[in-house]
Amino acid sequence: MKYGLVWNLFTCFAVALVFLQCYCSAAGVVTCSGMVPMVYRSDKISITDFGAVGDGETLNTKAFREAIYRINHLKRRGGTLLYVPPGVYVTEAFNLTSRMTLYLAKGAVIKATQDTSNWPLIAPLPSYGRGRERPGGRYMSFIHGDGLHDVIITGENGTIDGQGDVWWNMWRQRTLQFTRPNLVEFKDSRGIIISNVIFKNSPFWNIHPVYCSNVVIRYVTILAPASSPNTDGIDPDSSSHVCIEDSYISVGDDLVAVKSGWDQYGIAYGRPSNDITIRRITGSSPFAGIAVGSETSGGVTNVLAEHITLSNTGIGIHLKTNIGRGGIIRNITISNVFMENVRKGIKIAGDVGDHPDENYNPNALPVMKHIRIKNVWGEKVLQAGLIKGLKNSPFTDICLANIHLSGSSGSRNGPWTCSDVSGGAVQVSPSPCSELISRSQTSVCTIPF
Repeated sequence: MKYGLVWNLFTCFAVALVFLQCYCSAAGVVTCSGMVPMVYRSDKISITDFGAVGDGETLNTKAFREAIYRINHLKRRGGTLLYVPPGVYVTEAFNLTSRMTLYLAKGAVIKATQDTSNWPLIAPLPSYGRGRERPGGRYMSFIHGDGLHDVIITGENGTIDGQGDVWWNMWRQRTLQFTRPNLVEFKDSRGIIISNVIFKNSPFWNIHPVYCSNVVIRYVTILAPASSPNTDGIDPDSSSHVCIEDSYISVGDDLVAVKSGWDQYGIAYGRPSNDITIRRITGSSPFAGIAVGSETSGGVTNVLAEHITLSNTGIGIHLKTNIGRGGIIRNITISNVFMENVRKGIKIAGDVGDHPDENYNPNALPVMKHIRIKNVWGEKVLQAGLIKGLKNSPFTDICLANIHLSGSSGSRNGPWTCSDVSGGAVQVSPSPCSELISRSQTSVCTIPF
């Protein structure tokens, strides 16, 4: 076969990757990626076998859909790897299938067409009740998976390019008919790995696992202009056992935002996000570095974010919700964060985000408790922090420890602002607000966490 040498190289790459993972484990590098083991697939096909042309002009939708149809219907034991060789392959949106690997070689680019006239529409997510931006349905993600298992997107740092500027302009001009497509979305899926790929210029959110379990996202680069609207990096949404590690993200919105549904629709659907690890992420954004919310109506529990490096960012750490959301946000631990040139270091607020319609229940108040933020160092931070709970649902057991946020050289940054919150603070500078430093509450932070 003409690309037999490529398969041999891929085999070597896969073996090397397994060796590297074993070496890192032996060297004591902590990782959660073992929750979904990397699978080697002996059956391999190339997108060029189906007539794809990587000239940056030919529309290759038929080739991608036929290749994936072949994988789905032949059902080879162990699944099939779809190889994308170097070149620029323009295509419309397409669906993946179970037990497949989409493998992008070095120099391979899968590029979304900018002709939006035939872009497929799909139903709104039940936990959102409508499109996130517009009523009704939503445009399908560029690369989409629904009800799948055992799917891998990987390679040699090839690129998936959403060419999102046409969508950003429609948003700015208010000509969108439906909610913009995500770059990659997996819905109701499990056993997903996304690694060693560059994602750029998403029309909307970049990587969106929703109603998923056992998802590993590792060694990815996600890029979009700082001015691009709502181009969140990774948004685990009503999903469990998600591992996000060792990635660089520079986008126009939150780098990572954990979500779980929108107001009355999320409350009714009732699926939380839980057991999510975010580790060794570096990036920049005009909005938040690490975020929870603001769509948290199904609840968010057991989130660990650690070893985070942020620069040129709006808000370093942002936990956000609103009246009408309901849901419980608890057991959130964020530690070992460095931030530089940041507008606000830490923000925890109950008045953030819009509503899907006028039928939300203003008495559905969120609960925020057992939050641990520790070992945070910041330079050139304009304001240290703001914690604003709700009068009828104060935020409780909020603990800050070993946090040092300094302003620009020779200047002091703004003080903390707090209301409707209780908890404790140890070794925090500038000195936090009085609600967190009263003698009766500070003891909370002496407990190891």
